[in-house]
Amino acid sequence: MHATASTERRPGQPRSDGDAAFLARFEPRMRLPIIVSALLPLIIVPESGNWVGKVVGVATWLVFVLDYTVHARRLVRYGRTGLGRFDLLVVVVTAPWFLLPGAQAGAFVVLLRLARLARLLRASRESRRLLDRLGWVVAVAAGVLVIASLVAYQAEHLTNPGFATIGDALWWGIVTLTTVGYGDIVPKTPTGRWAAVVIMVTGISVLGVLAGSLASFFRPGPADNAGPAGSKPAEPAVTTGDAALQALASEVLALRLQVAALAERITGNPSGPVEPAEGEDAPP
Repeated sequence: MHATASTERRPGQPRSDGDAAFLARFEPRMRLPIIVSALLPLIIVPESGNWVGKVVGVATWLVFVLDYTVHARRLVRYGRTGLGRFDLLVVVVTAPWFLLPGAQAGAFVVLLRLARLARLLRASRESRRLLDRLGWVVAVAAGVLVIASLVAYQAEHLTNPGFATIGDALWWGIVTLTTVGYGDIVPKTPTGRWAAVVIMVTGISVLGVLAGSLASFFRPGPADNAGPAGSKPAEPAVTTGDAALQALASEVLALRLQVAALAERITGNPSGPVEPAEGEDAPP
């Protein structure tokens, strides 16, 4: 049964409904470890004599191995798909070859890790929403940065040696937008200072949107239960409002029956059974 079900599915699809349910729980949990495993080696580089870097290099590589192994076991012929081959290439090339005598971790390995991270972010439904949400924010921030830097350059370069070139003005704008504020370049004219205020407000807004978007990205939500491609979508749950409406309809129908019974006793003429109105359920 299991083998027959696997042969009927296309490569890259879950082998069974159980595998689809498992991947629906596994992939959201692995999102953060893979991101950390792709970025952490950029900070702690495995080098000769640096045992912390070596431990980090091996541990982060094992995260990619685990992710590939689970997908290869749960998906039909995952190694023959484009994503499967790319993940296998990342696992092989980013292996801890630096443990061998004379070997070093090269920049190519770092690029492959970042490429693996980019593939993950693009493949995830929540990540696509995150990128779409941040796209317009980045566009607005870049526009404000360029325009305000040029305005500050025009107002400052004649009297302020810090704004000698447009490149200096852009550097000042980037430092101000990121709220770093080195203080190496400071505007002195009113126009330049107003441009700085605009950039600072934009930078604070961008950081707020970025923090909120990342928080919603890492928080498990209903989208995490959607499952990978080929799995059945989750059944919509009955909302609290729908349950309240059904209860109210039942109570209204019960009141109508009671009113009809009282009218029958008063007049002595039976009015017949009361049929439930459209959309009402029969009383229990």
